[in-house]
Amino acid sequence: LNINAYFSEKHSSTKATSANRRLTVFKRYYRWLLRERKINADPTLKIQAAKQALRIPKTMTEMQVEALLAAPNTDTPLGLRDRAMLELMYASGLRVSELVTLKTVNLGLDEGALRVTGKGDKTRIVPVGRFAREAVMAWLAIRAESADAGEQALFVSNRGTRISPRTIQNRVRYWAQRAGLPRRVYPHLFRHSFATHLLQSGYDIRTVQE
Repeated sequence: LNINAYFSEKHSSTKATSANRRLTVFKRYYRWLLRERKINADPTLKIQAAKQALRIPKTMTEMQVEALLAAPNTDTPLGLRDRAMLELMYASGLRVSELVTLKTVNLGLDEGALRVTGKGDKTRIVPVGRFAREAVMAWLAIRAESADAGEQALFVSNRGTRISPRTIQNRVRYWAQRAGLPRRVYPHLFRHSFATHLLQSGYDIRTVQE
C-alpha cells in the first residue's frame, strides 16, 4: 500500500471529516506496529489532515430571542424565575453551568454586573443589561417563597434547592416551543446569539471574547 497516494486520493474524493477519521485509524495502527517493532518507521507521520471548513455556530435572530424572552408568564413564580434565567443567559452570555452555580451574593444589580465562576473555577465580572436586571429583581422579590432556608443559589427548583442543568434545558425547550420557534433551542444557543448580536451591533471582537 502506497500510503501517501492512498490518502491523497481520499482527501480529494471524500469529505474532509471522513478522510481525517480514516487517517486517525491508520495513525493508531502504525503507532501500534511501531511499538511492537514490526516496522521501523511510521509512514503516516508526514501525512497532514485534510482541511475542514470552519463550523459557524448556530444562532437565533434578534426577533426569535425577543419572542422567546417574552414567552414566560410572569404572573406565576415559575414564569418569573424562567424569565430571569432566559434574560440572564442572553444579556450576559452565561453558560448553563454558570447559571446553575450563580448565588444571590454574586449579584451587583445596582452596578449592572455579576460575579461569575466559569471554567477552571476562574471568576470574571460580566455586565447585566437593564431588562435582565429588572427580570432578576422581579424574581428576587418572590424567591424566598420558593427557596429552602439557607439555600444560596439564585435559581431554585420546585423543591427549593439549586436548579439542575437538565431542568434549565427542559425549560428553555418548553418556552421555545411556546414561542413558536421553528428549531431546537438549547441553553448554549443563547451564548452564541449574545456574541453574534454584539458583533453585529459594532462591538470589537476582542471585547466580546473577554
